[in-house]
Amino acid sequence: MEAAFQWATKEGVLTEENMRGIRFNIQDVALHADAIHRGGGQIIPTARRCFYACELTAAPKFQEPIFLVEIQCPEDCVGGIYNCLSTRRGVVVGEDPISGTPLVNIKAHLPVAESFGFTQALRAATSGRAFPQCVFDHWEEFTDDPMKPESRAGKLVEGIRKRKGLKPEIPGLDNFVDKL
Repeated sequence: MEAAFQWATKEGVLTEENMRGIRFNIQDVALHADAIHRGGGQIIPTARRCFYACELTAAPKFQEPIFLVEIQCPEDCVGGIYNCLSTRRGVVVGEDPISGTPLVNIKAHLPVAESFGFTQALRAATSGRAFPQCVFDHWEEFTDDPMKPESRAGKLVEGIRKRKGLKPEIPGLDNFVDKL
């Protein structure tokens, strides 16, 4: 069971990526009376299919990495920074003037997926007067439902599956339940 759990959580059913923050409650197990039918070759694949079916019925969600961005800039550039962050799902969490200077230190959370090209966009919005530094801060739940193909998370699932050479659609529950 532990090997099946490790396998199922290392390669989740949605995108074959590592899973985080998941728990399975095992209520009951009925094993075959003959010892030859209770080996790892029989239990691991069956338990893995069971874990996959559980994942599909549990309303799974994605988590995305979030950067903490610290930006130093002159006070007159703050508006451009807010505009640049808002177009990339960024959220300002603090704005502190640096005493004795005309500079402002802005702290914001920015999804890593939105950070590509952020420095260039920020420099363009502030005429090159803003200086960002990005460091990983935390994981945040992706609010969209990955099971709905038209949602942003559903499109993300489809893109990841295509990139990995998998079928674009998430396997149905019948792929795992009928074989149990």
